[in-house]
Amino acid sequence: MPCSSSAASGSGPYGRRSLWRDSDFRRLWVGQTASQLGEHTSLVVLPLFAVLTLHADAGQLGALRAVGQAPILLLSLLAGAWVDRWRTRTLMVLTDAGRALALGAAAVAGVLGCLGLPALFAVAFAVGALSVFFDVAYQASLVRLVERDQLVRGNSALEGSRSAAQIGGPALGGTLVSALSAPVAAASSAVFFALSFLSIRRIARRESLPDCSARPARVWRRIHEGLRFVARDTSLRTVCLASAAFQFSFAAVMTAYLLFLPRELHLSGTAMGLVLAATGPGALLGSLLAARLPSRFGHGIVLVSAAAIGDGVFLSVPALHGSGAVTVLALLAVNFVFGTLGQLVNVTVMAVRQTVTPNGMQGRVAATINFVGLGLTPLGSLLGGFLAETWGTRTSLLTAAAGMLLSPLLMALSPLARLGRTLPSPTVTAGQ
Repeated sequence: MPCSSSAASGSGPYGRRSLWRDSDFRRLWVGQTASQLGEHTSLVVLPLFAVLTLHADAGQLGALRAVGQAPILLLSLLAGAWVDRWRTRTLMVLTDAGRALALGAAAVAGVLGCLGLPALFAVAFAVGALSVFFDVAYQASLVRLVERDQLVRGNSALEGSRSAAQIGGPALGGTLVSALSAPVAAASSAVFFALSFLSIRRIARRESLPDCSARPARVWRRIHEGLRFVARDTSLRTVCLASAAFQFSFAAVMTAYLLFLPRELHLSGTAMGLVLAATGPGALLGSLLAARLPSRFGHGIVLVSAAAIGDGVFLSVPALHGSGAVTVLALLAVNFVFGTLGQLVNVTVMAVRQTVTPNGMQGRVAATINFVGLGLTPLGSLLGGFLAETWGTRTSLLTAAAGMLLSPLLMALSPLARLGRTLPSPTVTAGQ
């Protein structure tokens, strides 16, 4: 149901109570956990199906990943405008239902023997498009449910659930594709989205939103307001640029990485799933650290140091050879460190963004940062595939990993690096 006539107050129903004592927050957390598990399973299932079963080459794998990421560029800004106009619960349950249906259809097509690359491209695009709306909606939903001084703890809990999904998703996806079949793996992802649908639809609190009974053209004006707000705020502008640099390079890294593991190191599908899943325990630790370290040492120093070390650790991967125990352990260590520090950066950045943004701008600011930060990922995936074909996976992986270091450099040269233990209040702007 669209917007109501009263503005969001920004005061959640929890007061000073523990978040876990409120049933609505628990339902959001359970639903988001299931949704993230479905998403992380599908992100591994589709590429591994293409590489191991359909024998996709580097260019085809890069194109498949680019198709799944293209909705970020195409739909993020529209998603932000819609999230600020609609109840987040409505958008989340609709996107969960859509992703369950898309992956369920892929499972049926696989059983019938007609799940080829064109079908994978279609499913990847559909899941990616719906995930754009879900991701913006759940971030805005948290702000409407909790007090601002609870955002770090709330984000820590939600990002911790995403970490749990990173633990189970890649391992489950890789194991199911390798041991059983792609249809079974796709069906498992569909089940997770269905569970998320059932949990989130039970959230009882009725959201109050700003009045938005406006003409369709007003949507584009609201998108412009979000872009302008982010462009004028130095911290948010830096977050956009640093995120864009990281995500572009990381997309290229992952395309080369998914080729490097089976073709250069000769890892099995199960071993690949376990290696990729190592980011999960690290991310879980990073979520716990994010609830403590910024308030103790300062948000700026935590952001810059964690980003520099976490991104730099990937430079060691191209030096590995063979599929022995030492190589696997080294990959597990790399992914664990990357997951820990990367999640520490993610949670801290999200707290900064949510704290400095007025309630009526939350959806549009989140979408603008997603648009700028993640919009170049399809190009990064294509570049990773091109470099792997041209230079080989080892050289392309090293080059792309070096590019990730531009992100901490941008943060170090910005006011983000000087943020202290407490964060500034939001700037009220017109047109919220």
